[in-house]
Amino acid sequence: MLEFQKTLRQAVSLSGQGLHSGRTVTATVKPARPNSGIVFLRTDQNKPAEIKALADYVSETHRGTTLTQGSVSVQTVEHILSAFVGLGVDNAIVEIDGPEVPILDGSARPFVRAMTEAGLEVQDELKDTFALQETLTLRDDATGSFITATPAAQSTYTVTVDYGNNVIPTQNAQFTAGPGFVEEIAGSRTFVFLHELEMLYNAGLIKGGDLSNAIVYVERMIEQKVLKHLREKHNLPDLSIERGAILSQEPLRYENEPARHKILDLMGDLHLCGFPVKAHFYAYKPGHKINCAFARLLREHIKKKRAERAMPHIDFNDTPVYDSQKIQALLPHRYPFLLVDKILELSDTFVVGVKNITLNEVQFLGHFPGNPVMPGVLLIEAMAQVGGILVMNTVDNPADYTPYFLRVDSVKFKRKVVPGDTVIFINKLTAPIRRGLCQMRGQAFVDGRLVMEGELMAQLVKNGTA
Repeated sequence: MLEFQKTLRQAVSLSGQGLHSGRTVTATVKPARPNSGIVFLRTDQNKPAEIKALADYVSETHRGTTLTQGSVSVQTVEHILSAFVGLGVDNAIVEIDGPEVPILDGSARPFVRAMTEAGLEVQDELKDTFALQETLTLRDDATGSFITATPAAQSTYTVTVDYGNNVIPTQNAQFTAGPGFVEEIAGSRTFVFLHELEMLYNAGLIKGGDLSNAIVYVERMIEQKVLKHLREKHNLPDLSIERGAILSQEPLRYENEPARHKILDLMGDLHLCGFPVKAHFYAYKPGHKINCAFARLLREHIKKKRAERAMPHIDFNDTPVYDSQKIQALLPHRYPFLLVDKILELSDTFVVGVKNITLNEVQFLGHFPGNPVMPGVLLIEAMAQVGGILVMNTVDNPADYTPYFLRVDSVKFKRKVVPGDTVIFINKLTAPIRRGLCQMRGQAFVDGRLVMEGELMAQLVKNGTA
């Protein structure tokens, strides 16, 4: 099934401390128009500054992902981006009155809950999903980390974490995109080792970190005077801390919470490639550095492939909505002028149809004999017939009506169509149908490449009327 873009139904705000800055900030997530993507808007600047959520603008990946556009930055964007991915939100404006997205409880759960309560709205533009067709791999020899993406029907994330100690033993987690995100991934919290806290704090980081927004693992002990300082700065419990302890305001939410949180981070960081991607991502010892580097690799790969393949993802294994027999029950056309073989998808606003081009069709007897090419006017007619199915689907007794082609505008032919090609037509309404008048935009694809596009108008007329 074709998927449509989503945004929020209404704005929602969340306030809290920034993990690294320690400043109290408010993030307000607002609806956005189709095809606008995720945009951060720093409202605390003299002139509000936009930062697009794209890998092109990643400027820092140490203990979080920072985006910078011009002289303005936003830190720690990964958790809210993961919430957008998990909920399927494509378009949103995140207004923020400080330098960092609030850490809240260290997971994506507060963002998910707030946006779910605000409600999601399906938009009238197709989701621009990219289906990976080949294997991509990126390695970091310095850390031993790597990420591999392979073709898959659904977005799936598999992670292995290995810190070489017993307090966080080697862990695995896997998640396939769907409604399970809320229960399986969103609530997993960020974590840190006790011996890292002083170094991070001295580096100007984690000023807003405490046990309300992070899990602290005691992998090895530190000096008592350092521990005393950290107790004061990070709200650590005033009790004996032993090697192997897990410090948190609440019990672990999952047995493998670190591995699940790495999936959460991975989902958010990879969204910076700019597209929802159907692939199986396997990450070994992932972190923000390699996550964002892979997002850049993926973004460049998609740009390259999009220059070759422009068709939205369609599952050709699905049972057709209409085969040729059912199409003839709707349309008055017959051989040799029935130019639609089947309808793959159909809704109130769009239709997907198929035309198989064969050498024994009558037009090839006289159109460029010896070098057969499908006439452009017949491609337009085929597109109009696919649109006719969409129009006929709006009335109760389609046999009582005939769709008439009224106008064609802005038609462009990109590539020739020849016998052996299978043409996919995707027609989408550009205005509501009124008084039988239907306006739509159509595109035709062969092997995923755009071959023709144009704007059509048709009218549904009751049989026997002038």
